Amino acid sequence: MNQKFPLLFLALALGSCGVMQQAQQATSAPPTAATQPAASATDRDQSIEDLLAKMSVEEKVGQMTQVTIDLILQDTSSTAIDPTKLREAIVDKHVGSILNVKGHAYTLDQWQQIQTAIQNVATKQTRLGIPVIYGIDAIHGANYLANATLYPHNIGMAATRNPELANQMAKATAAATRATGIPWNFDPVLDVGRQPLWPRFEETFGEDVYLVKAMGTSVIKGYEQGNLNTDHTVASCMKHFLGYSYPATGKDRTPAYIPETMLREYFLPPFQAAVDAGVSTVMINSSEINGVPIHGSHYYLTDILRGELGFKGVAVSDWEDVIRLYTKQRVASSPKEAVRMAVEAGLDMSMVPTNYSFYDYLVELVKEGIISEERINESVRRILTLKKKLGLLEHPFPDASLKNQAQTPAYDSISYQAALESLTLLKNNNQRLPLKKNIKVVVAGPTANSLPALHGSWSYTWQGTDASLFPQRAKTVVEALQNELGKDNVISHAVTDFAAPANYDVAQLKKDASQAQAIILCLGEKSYAESPGVIDDLDLDENQLALARAAKATGKPVVLVLLEGRPRVISSIEPLVDAVLLAYRPATFGGPAISDVLTGKYNPNGVLPFTYPRHSGDIVLYDHKFSEEIREDVPNTYGNTGYNPQWSFGEGLSYTTFAFSNLQVSQADFGPNDAVKVTVRVKNTGNRAGKKAVELYSHDQYASITPSAKRLRAFTKVELAPGEEKEVSFSINAKDLAFVNQQGKWVTEPGAFDLLIGDQKVVINYKE
Repeated sequence: MNQKFPLLFLALALGSCGVMQQAQQATSAPPTAATQPAASATDRDQSIEDLLAKMSVEEKVGQMTQVTIDLILQDTSSTAIDPTKLREAIVDKHVGSILNVKGHAYTLDQWQQIQTAIQNVATKQTRLGIPVIYGIDAIHGANYLANATLYPHNIGMAATRNPELANQMAKATAAATRATGIPWNFDPVLDVGRQPLWPRFEETFGEDVYLVKAMGTSVIKGYEQGNLNTDHTVASCMKHFLGYSYPATGKDRTPAYIPETMLREYFLPPFQAAVDAGVSTVMINSSEINGVPIHGSHYYLTDILRGELGFKGVAVSDWEDVIRLYTKQRVASSPKEAVRMAVEAGLDMSMVPTNYSFYDYLVELVKEGIISEERINESVRRILTLKKKLGLLEHPFPDASLKNQAQTPAYDSISYQAALESLTLLKNNNQRLPLKKNIKVVVAGPTANSLPALHGSWSYTWQGTDASLFPQRAKTVVEALQNELGKDNVISHAVTDFAAPANYDVAQLKKDASQAQAIILCLGEKSYAESPGVIDDLDLDENQLALARAAKATGKPVVLVLLEGRPRVISSIEPLVDAVLLAYRPATFGGPAISDVLTGKYNPNGVLPFTYPRHSGDIVLYDHKFSEEIREDVPNTYGNTGYNPQWSFGEGLSYTTFAFSNLQVSQADFGPNDAVKVTVRVKNTGNRAGKKAVELYSHDQYASITPSAKRLRAFTKVELAPGEEKEVSFSINAKDLAFVNQQGKWVTEPGAFDLLIGDQKVVINYKE
């Protein structure tokens, strides 16, 4: 059953209790093979069917097994493959997929040697010669390829409000990754970032559903380009289905509690958009929703993913998550039961990844008749189809002629431009920025001389913390400012090690400031990935706050540069600084980009992809409910201070000024089949050229489910010379204004809607 997004308006009219009861049942009672959506006979590829018919149960189960490269390497310190271990994996266990690196990024030659060795065994030493599909997390560039150009993390890319730039980044990443011989990229992250404590926040495109959809689909199209069988495309992987980014505690891989209406309105749409964009694979959420682990849920993996969304590709688990149904989540009573539960739920491939337990148990389950061979056929059919689409069945080996596309100057240009457009100027009192010419500055703080802090997670290593692995062309903030201002004009005692006492030396800062005219204070977060990045609150640590207070005490102007993957609370020091530049994780060319913005060579135009909280315990997002604005601090006395962020979603300053005017609509009243044209005029009212993100928001004045204060519905970006004015237009229809009602249905209810762009507002009325 292939239901596309418009049919989500006909979503199951189930209350939350009924839905959750169904999901709970899915983890305990094995569904029959007939409940698995199967490709019709007319849709099947005969060559795949012929191959499938030749395969033994063991060969089929092997295709569903994915192991890490550790299992085939000679030791922990080299990239040399152990022939005996490789043969065990490919010949004895029939493994169909391998992933990951051991320790750190490999050179292109090493990657091609590894891929060649694997495919030699798979194609020449097995009965059917089916090649292995190798997967990698190339999530902000080919980050496991030595010397590769990396790009801003998704949170920074979302700040650019430039989907085309994200598309270019994806194309470059795909070409570099394919050059290594790897055809499968575990990206993009489509989890909506609505829990800023979550340590994978920097991997998201922010808190807004429409923004995640727009940026995510652009990336998918860049990776796949409508044709996987090329030398410059890779299979993309939407992840992590579903609700992974909203853990109640903010800790990684911990439970989420999400009402069905919220799940469908906020967390499901990016995945539906990805399916519609042609995404080839999906990775499953490691955790659970309302007590239901996703890996064991037929409701989520089959009824919704396959049935409602119409996804036909390969569903792969995340790291070790099948066995965790037994060891961690305890819905399976044994490791073997965990395998049964995940496969019957709808999983196609298990990222086991460090042993062959999944293979052994699944073979037993099929031979015992507990899982039908036809159920296995469904998954293997999808895996073989993916391999064929990628061209692996005909051309499994890496192409040595592709070495020139592993790294090009064009990739550097894309990275540099992306970093520039991501940088978000949040405060600029008295036009403290840009810095004056020939100024002498102190550059201090733990992120000032740190390449890891510029890059964040998944940067040549999983944690991104080994500065020795970064390419020479990557410059820290200190180095970039020295190149721009001259070494004599930059005073810095900052060191690479984030925790080093030298980075927090107040006495040294005071001494240095006496010789300078301004302080560039670089604070934020060290590099981290996943669970090692867990924190207990959003407040910036006291050592950094003390450094900011000391900087203020010098009497010199203070410019705060934040290098961080999530919003760290700085309300106690924000009044002490003259300017704030949020840099996110800008990667390879982040240092020069920051320097260019600080010195005025580039006019900043990034805008926030999330709400920046003022207090750690006050996380109210931009699309909050009206009632969240109301506070009763004094009994029976009400105020509207409930929404009081440090900075709001969509904020971002420029070195010029812009004005909106003449917001108009093509029709004030519209129906189900109408498209309303929305136009507004944008003018550069300042004295230098600049880019401006133009965002269209809506507000449903009254609805059966309490409406949000506003919701982003469309955006674009314009570039204007001083005094130049342009008209920007959008199109909006009834489905764009829909929400999920109490019955779980997408509806657009009759009534008035405010449309807002900047300080402009117009009202339209929907009539059925």
